Amino acid sequence: MKKLFAMLLAMAMMVSLFACSSGTPDPTQGTSEPPASQKTEESAEPSTAPTEEPGPAADNPDDIPDTMTSSDGKYQVAFITDVGQLKDKSFNQGTFDGVKLYAAANGKSYKYYQPANGDQATDDDRYDAMKAAVEGGAEVVVCAGFMQTAALSRAAAEFPDVPFIFIDGSPIDGCDNVAAIAFAEHQSGYLAGYAVVKEGYEKLGFSGGGGGTNPACCRFGYGFVQGANDAAKELGKTVDINYSWLYGASFSASTDLQTMINGWYNNGTEIVFACGGSMFQSIVAAAAANDGAVVGVDVDQSAQSNTVVTSAMKGLSTSVQWAVAKVYDDSFSDIGGKGTSLGAKDDAVGLPTATWSMTTYTVDEYEAQLADMASGKLVVDSMETEADFAKLTTTAWSNVNLNVIE
Repeated sequence: MKKLFAMLLAMAMMVSLFACSSGTPDPTQGTSEPPASQKTEESAEPSTAPTEEPGPAADNPDDIPDTMTSSDGKYQVAFITDVGQLKDKSFNQGTFDGVKLYAAANGKSYKYYQPANGDQATDDDRYDAMKAAVEGGAEVVVCAGFMQTAALSRAAAEFPDVPFIFIDGSPIDGCDNVAAIAFAEHQSGYLAGYAVVKEGYEKLGFSGGGGGTNPACCRFGYGFVQGANDAAKELGKTVDINYSWLYGASFSASTDLQTMINGWYNNGTEIVFACGGSMFQSIVAAAAANDGAVVGVDVDQSAQSNTVVTSAMKGLSTSVQWAVAKVYDDSFSDIGGKGTSLGAKDDAVGLPTATWSMTTYTVDEYEAQLADMASGKLVVDSMETEADFAKLTTTAWSNVNLNVIE
């Protein structure tokens, strides 16, 4: 599986309350081995722009159309977007890339569904999108983002024979037809924080999405500060970090967010970790206006702006392909009803080496550190519960001046 994840990740870098019973979809195509460890402006209606039936497998998800027309009017692999744009060059897009790549490789029809009301989507809006997907013939539904929890609990109970894959989610009590896939974002954040300080940056920023309640973003940020602190300690210096959840609740670009980050750069911040989907657009705009630098998130975002120095990535596309394959090889029960966490030991987090632009900190140094993380020699503290979120501000950082802006 390590080889499979490594191959797929390299490809990707380039470009509870309801009682539920387990689904037993008929096996057709797709194979998989277990891992080493266990956002648009369109309406809620499913996309219907016609293109064609799935063609030959493609290596680049950008070569696969976002919409297609199925000859029988049914769509086998469905994707329910998180808030923000579908083509956000980050979380939504990275997850949907996995849907498209699996479908193209295995001759499956696919469709994405955007919950109504955009950034103001309610649990009912999310449920309606899931219901539309099932009624549209979905044999598996991929749901992105922890905000889907309440709607997914309802949908999974109503459609117990349909497997749901919950990316960045936690297990739902009693729901054997929900497979929760999470990531060790604290490891990826650590790698990014360590790298940029080793590269020479001393005034850092972190701007996160979800208002400080999104576990994935919290882990990214906490890891980023840990990595920066350890690198600064090794270099015998102290670094400054502005840290804020302001203007990120909806993960959207905004004038307010751009204004805040512009102020950071004006006051000496050199690089900002843009941790929140379409928030990236506002942060990059501020960086470009001030000769600043940016750390991307979830996928390699270097192609989106020359301000991007590196990106704290996680294997969104690879994990989706792996999990969907388990539906079709009749092994979904291996992951259904439980949580799977993927990290360095699964080749599921890291920095992009194919687009490496740093010169002081080298790829060889990074790969050695990643190997230590994968082996357990380097352990990064995580945030697994809401109570853990306080660790950021209660930790006595030895080599970081942390300025939390609320």
